[in-house]
Amino acid sequence: MSEQTPMSEQSPPRELADHAAAAERIGFDYAVISDHYLPWVEEMGHSPYYWSVLGAAAQATERLPLMTYVTYPIYHPAVVAQKAATMGVLSQGRFTLGLGAGENTDEHVVGAGRPPVDTRHRMFAEAVLIIRKLFSGAYVTHQGQFYDVDSAKLYDLPERPVPIGIAASGGQSAELAAEYADVLVVNEPRPEVVRQFHAAGGEGRPVYGQLPIAYDTDPEDVAANVPCGDDVDAVLRAAKRFADAGYTHVALVQIGHDQQQSFFDWAEKELLPALRTL
Repeated sequence: MSEQTPMSEQSPPRELADHAAAAERIGFDYAVISDHYLPWVEEMGHSPYYWSVLGAAAQATERLPLMTYVTYPIYHPAVVAQKAATMGVLSQGRFTLGLGAGENTDEHVVGAGRPPVDTRHRMFAEAVLIIRKLFSGAYVTHQGQFYDVDSAKLYDLPERPVPIGIAASGGQSAELAAEYADVLVVNEPRPEVVRQFHAAGGEGRPVYGQLPIAYDTDPEDVAANVPCGDDVDAVLRAAKRFADAGYTHVALVQIGHDQQQSFFDWAEKELLPALRTL
């Protein structure tokens, strides 16, 4: 399936909701949104509170599935669970909670520091466990190594529990995803991570990747591994790497805010029909 990524680092919040509506109108299968407190580089110029954007996107669309790609649950998982459950209700079951173990670019803002990777994985596993318990609708009291929860309960829940996606980059995180996730998220086409996920029990579950592209009818080179311009075949070749690696979903990230509407027009007429053939 082909997805469109409303890129919160390069567009203001109202436009992001409009992009989700446009993605639904022209036939994209999913929309995923990034979660960062700051943009990757200053020149990008944006980074709104994406939970508010998701609520607006849920109202601007009717059928388009929405997904965080990905959020950081370690500040406190009970709060993330509440936000995700509310999104599940607002979207009428179209929301997937994509989770990751964090980016230093976000963590430094609140002075949380950056624990070693093994510690972050333990924190992450405990956070996901708390979120899953809260999605059941029961009262949750938890005293763990990293988090305490005292008689928490989510009163507004969708009919089905919100699916959870987990981002992985290697064997340890792939095994974690196989244990706790409904969906695996790996940005690059990495068949070894997909194999590790399958071997640990994740066989048959969706696998999501992300493909950056830079649409323009008169392009300049961005990087050797980013399809540039309006060459459909270049995007197909890049997307095929994900398909060959066992991925089921690919999110297309259009780099360049000023070309967004032209990208949608091109995607509707040329790119999406071609991608359907993969």
